[in-house]
Amino acid sequence: MTEVRARILAAAVEEAGEVGLGRLSVEDVARRAGVGRATIYRHFPGGKEQLTSEAVTWEVARYFIVLVGQLEGIDDLATRLEQGIIRGRALMAEHAVLQKVVDTEPERLLPHLSQSAPLVQATVRDHLRPYIEAADLVPGTDPEDAADFLARNVLSFLMASGSWDLDDPDAVRRLVRGNLLAGIVAPGSLQ
Repeated sequence: MTEVRARILAAAVEEAGEVGLGRLSVEDVARRAGVGRATIYRHFPGGKEQLTSEAVTWEVARYFIVLVGQLEGIDDLATRLEQGIIRGRALMAEHAVLQKVVDTEPERLLPHLSQSAPLVQATVRDHLRPYIEAADLVPGTDPEDAADFLARNVLSFLMASGSWDLDDPDAVRRLVRGNLLAGIVAPGSLQ
């Protein structure tokens, strides 16, 4: 990615945090990024819609890069899942732009998140697979299927807690070890 393109995407995210996705304009993003409108259209020929969609996807990717960085050194699958949920939810709560958009215009954010969801799910699945393969699995467990199942569930818990108190580390531990990993990891290997 070029430096100009990254600057435009960062400007779009910042602008969305101030005015929302609905009021985001190519002109304001160009001004914030220090480029002309023509430069925006050269990088995003689809205009505002493409810019908005790619800015959301870019920011989601940056979120996961930070989260994975926070999980560095955690090699145990169960602990990694627990910390991923806890730290992932904390990062989301601290993300001012995301919180503003979720609070004011969730209907505008959801279509953009839906577009990037398959890529995010595949990335999380691929990230988890080596940790699953290193775990003591229940005989007959397919690591690819287990990674897909865990990725889908972890992502859903990052967005909504359901009946679980995901601010309570003990509740997250019970969720991960008693529910998510049941049938995947041999019971005797979970502490």
